[in-house]
Amino acid sequence: MDLGLSGKTALVTGASRGIGLAVAQLLHEEGVRVVGAARTGSPELEKVTAATVSADLSTAAGANAAVEAALAELGGLDILINNVGGGDVEKLSVGSVLDVTDEQWQQIFDLNLFSAVRTSRAALPSLIERRGAIVNVSSINSRWPSPGTAAYSESKAALTLFGKRLSEEFGPQGVRTNTVSPGVVGTPLWRDPQRFGGKVAAAQGISHDQLMAALPEQFAVATGRISEPEEVAALIAFLVSA
Repeated sequence: MDLGLSGKTALVTGASRGIGLAVAQLLHEEGVRVVGAARTGSPELEKVTAATVSADLSTAAGANAAVEAALAELGGLDILINNVGGGDVEKLSVGSVLDVTDEQWQQIFDLNLFSAVRTSRAALPSLIERRGAIVNVSSINSRWPSPGTAAYSESKAALTLFGKRLSEEFGPQGVRTNTVSPGVVGTPLWRDPQRFGGKVAAAQGISHDQLMAALPEQFAVATGRISEPEEVAALIAFLVSA
């Protein structure tokens, strides 16, 4: 498809796999010069980006470094995709509020909310100048608590409201802000039994295969199947093209 994006520039966070990688790939196909930021890169990301930035986006230094590197490489930003999120599976406690420490709450909010706050703040001068676009990747769990980890849904709810604030404050200056809230998406986060999906399955006392089969019903998915990263990427690309 031709969305009229050729020649635009973009920063995609959490770009090394899953939704972020699918977004970077699709924007590249549409002629966008992309900088991808993540803690660790991937060969797939290297193929579709003008540059990659290794940064811990849950920290102020990492978020600011990602934007600074993108501006230096691209000369300005037309598009910001705040996709990074989730959490470090090996550090996450899956359970009730009573099981989740202050440290975990802070880590989850740093990654899912404050990464977007910081990258947006750093990128906005360029986005205002170019009348650009921001898309925040939230979650359907921003509307009700997820059955997995306390703090994740709460951080995504805050991210959704932050997107609304950006829209109202900077829309009059030409910056479009949208938030997408996918349900379960078939990324390694869920499909890899060694990652979050495996931990949720163990917490429910079922196998990983049983969990994956049950997810559409658990999340009341009307289509009877979970979404794929490419489908979310197509929506995001459409929103930044408007």
